[in-house]
Amino acid sequence: MNKKAKYGIGGVVLVGVVALAVVAANKNKTKATEVRVEAVETRDLVASVTASGQIQPRTKVDVSADVTGKIVRLVVKEGEIVKKGQLLLQIDPEQATAALQRAEAQLASARAQSAQARANLIQAQRNFERSADIQKQSPNLVSVEQLEQLRTQAEVNKALAEAASFSVEQAVASVRDARQALSRTTITAPMSGKITRLNVEEGETAIMGTLNKDAATLLTISDMSVLETKVKVDETDVARISVGDSALIQIDAFPDTTFVGRVFEISNSSVNKAAAGAATGDQAIDYEVRVQLVNPPTDTRPDFSATAKIVTAKREKALSIPIIALTVRENEDLPAGDTAVTVGRQPTKQVGKRDVEGVFIVGTDNKVSFRPVKVGIAGERHFEVLDGLKAGERIVAGTYQAIRELKDGALVKEAVADAKKPAEKKS
Repeated sequence: MNKKAKYGIGGVVLVGVVALAVVAANKNKTKATEVRVEAVETRDLVASVTASGQIQPRTKVDVSADVTGKIVRLVVKEGEIVKKGQLLLQIDPEQATAALQRAEAQLASARAQSAQARANLIQAQRNFERSADIQKQSPNLVSVEQLEQLRTQAEVNKALAEAASFSVEQAVASVRDARQALSRTTITAPMSGKITRLNVEEGETAIMGTLNKDAATLLTISDMSVLETKVKVDETDVARISVGDSALIQIDAFPDTTFVGRVFEISNSSVNKAAAGAATGDQAIDYEVRVQLVNPPTDTRPDFSATAKIVTAKREKALSIPIIALTVRENEDLPAGDTAVTVGRQPTKQVGKRDVEGVFIVGTDNKVSFRPVKVGIAGERHFEVLDGLKAGERIVAGTYQAIRELKDGALVKEAVADAKKPAEKKS
C-alpha cells in the first residue's frame, strides 16, 4: 500500500471520528433534564412563625427580707399552695423586740417629762397672773422688776412644755419604727399562689433585699392559673405577628399533647438592645413575644421548655406552588444572563434590582420557559400565588439542583415517582 492510500484511509477515519464527536455533542446538548413536575393547585395555606422559649407564670413575686437575721421558723415547703397574708417564715425577733421595748420606755419617759413641763407652765402662769393683779391694786407690794421675772419664767416654762411635747412626738415615731421593724421579722405571703422556689432553710441567715437581690430572695410565689411562654422572634418575622394571633404550643414535658395559646404582648424593643448598639449589622436581632396558654395542664412547672407556632395568616383554597419551585432570574435577557440565585423566597435586600421571582413552566413540547410570579403568604411547603399562574399549569417543582441550572428553552423530562416513598401531604 502506497503512502497516498494510507493518507486517504487516515483522512476517512479522522472525518468519521469528528462526525461521531459532533453527533455526540449535539445529542448531549439536546439531552433532557430530569425534573419533578407538578400542576398548580389550590390548597389551604397556613403561614406561621415558630420560636422557642420557656413557660412562666404571668404573675410571680420574689419574696425577700427587709431586715437581716437568722430564720428561726420556716412553716412552708416548696410546691405548697399559700394564701395572701399567710405566715411563711419568722426571722429572729429578739433584737427588734428589745428595740421596741427601749422605744416604748423612752416614750413613757418623754410623756412624764411633758406632763411635768405642763404643770410647771401652769404654775408659772398662775404666779404671774396673781402678782399682776396685786400690782394693780397695790403697786408698792409687787415691783415692776418682780413682775417681769415672773413673766419671763412663765415664757420659759411654755417653751419647755412645747419642747417636751415634741419629744413625745419623736418618741411615738421611734415606737412606730420599732414596731415596723419587728413586724418585718414576720414574713407573710404578699399574694396567693404556689411556692415555686424555696431558697432557704430554717437556721440560715436572711439578708436585706437591698444588699443583694439575687442572694436575698427567700422564695418565689407564682400564680399558676395564668401561664405564658416568652419566645424570641427574629426581626424578619416579628412584623408579621399581631396581638391576638393564635398559636399552637408544644411543651417538651408533654410531647404527646399540643396546647392552644394566644399572643397578648409584643415587645417594642429588642431583647439584645444593649449589645445591638456595639455589634455589627450581621448580628441577629430578636424581639420577645409573650403567648398566653389557654387551659394549661395543672402539673405545668415554671421554666418548662416550649415551642410556639404562631399562626400569622390563613388562606382557604388558595392557588399555590411548592416553595422549592420558586426561583430568581435576571429580569433582562433571561437566556443569556441566566443565574439562579436561590430556591425559595428571599428577603428583598438579597435580590438585585433587576431580578425577579418566578417559576419554570413546562410546555407541551417538554421545554421550559421562565415566568415571573407574584407570591403571597408562605405555608409549610407552599407559596400562595397572587399573580402569574393559573390552576392546572404544569411547573418544575424539583429538584433544587435542576431548578438552579435550568435555562429558558431547556428540554426536560418528568422523573418517575418512587412508589416506595409516601405521597407528600398538601399544606
